[in-house]
Amino acid sequence: MFKLNRMFHKLLSPESYYRFAGRLVPWLGWSCAILMIAGLIGGLWYSPPDYQQGESVRIIYVHVPAAWLSLFGYMFMAGAALVGLVWHVKVAESLSMAAAPVGASFTFLALVTGSLWGKPMWGTFWVWDARLTSELVLLFLYLGVIALYNAVPDVRKASRAAGILALVGAVNVPIVHYSVEWWYTLHQGPTVTKLDAPSIDIRMLIPLLLMALASTLFFLAVVFTRARADLVRRERDKRWVRELVTADGGRQ
Repeated sequence: MFKLNRMFHKLLSPESYYRFAGRLVPWLGWSCAILMIAGLIGGLWYSPPDYQQGESVRIIYVHVPAAWLSLFGYMFMAGAALVGLVWHVKVAESLSMAAAPVGASFTFLALVTGSLWGKPMWGTFWVWDARLTSELVLLFLYLGVIALYNAVPDVRKASRAAGILALVGAVNVPIVHYSVEWWYTLHQGPTVTKLDAPSIDIRMLIPLLLMALASTLFFLAVVFTRARADLVRRERDKRWVRELVTADGGRQ
């Protein structure tokens, strides 16, 4: 058990993570670009208009991936925070805090695109129903984690305090996801994640899945890059960072 614990910490050491993420991020970025171009072409040109919503349905190719990333991003943040709190792993703390502003951005995008879609469909930009309200609470939780992290001068203490808040706020994630099933809401129910079969035309489904995957890769690429920068800042006095700076200076 002790050997496994040491191996776990070695694999998640800041230096090992920095080098691994540096090789991984370009692959994530190029894969994201290819999938996003394919998804946008399929969604904007080849998918049919909806029989009720018409051409306004095309906003789903931005709104649905953003809504998915708002939930995925929070669980990623909370999961990394849990690892950081239990095993005191710096990489997990950096990943958790790096995910917060990215997840908040996707949550804000989901709310904005949802409001733009809601005006022609519902006749108003906003209604206080369960899905929209719980998604707004999710944004406030993200902002609370970010604010708490930046309010504490000590980085390690800030990460732990913000991580605890992230874990407490994770209870809101299933509320957002199941709100359309638990309460009466204007927001439509699940169409892609239904247990029997997705109730969406395959010509719409494929571009939507491509956009969701591309957005997920974008999220990971940005979070991994932010975490690399955060680790360099945290470890700036360590030997591996000094060697890294010296090597970069030599290449210049």
